[in-house]
Amino acid sequence: MTSLEYLKERKIVAIVRGLKPEYLIRLGHAFEEGGIGLMEVTYNQRDPESWKDTANGIEALAKEFGDRLLAGAGTVIRPEQVRMTYEAGGRYLVTPTTQPEIIRMGKALGLGLFPGALTPTEILAAFDAGADAVKVFPASSLGPGYIKAVRAPLSHIPLMAVGGVNEKNAAEYMKAGCVGLGVGGTLVNREWIEKGEWSKITALAKEIMKAVNEA
Repeated sequence: MTSLEYLKERKIVAIVRGLKPEYLIRLGHAFEEGGIGLMEVTYNQRDPESWKDTANGIEALAKEFGDRLLAGAGTVIRPEQVRMTYEAGGRYLVTPTTQPEIIRMGKALGLGLFPGALTPTEILAAFDAGADAVKVFPASSLGPGYIKAVRAPLSHIPLMAVGGVNEKNAAEYMKAGCVGLGVGGTLVNREWIEKGEWSKITALAKEIMKAVNEA
């Protein structure tokens, strides 16, 4: 199954930023128990020394979960991050912007590509460059109505909404025509994680999954 097929089937990508490696596997199990099938671990562009830890986290997730919870990388903007993700066993790349060279490099390595774009021109450019689905970001700035409006002329392009998506508005984004959503925020609640309150994360994951599956 391709990354796009996974996205269409499982719908939610859990976005993890700046989390200590020791928490990743336990968090992955909480997501899996809640029905989430994709987990994105983001690179910190301000701290290149942390990139190896990010790749190691992706590798640990890939080995632990395989196809049960698809691991990928987020905030990818450098060629070395593409290579590190591929070598770690990551299955897809999520980017904040549309960089054709990053898309081409990822596609050549067989990775799924979900690049970020906002305007109709950027969305089409990303898709024409080889995107599997285009990440509309920041989605919260314009809302589900914007997704619906963009899809009218560009209905052939799979879209995913990222930025401000949560359990309260997830269904509206799906109804607007998204094939999937990226969710961080409360789903990766740091207080719950540090206290080991994994059941709360699982419960919230189930709530989000119920909302998008019913949409």
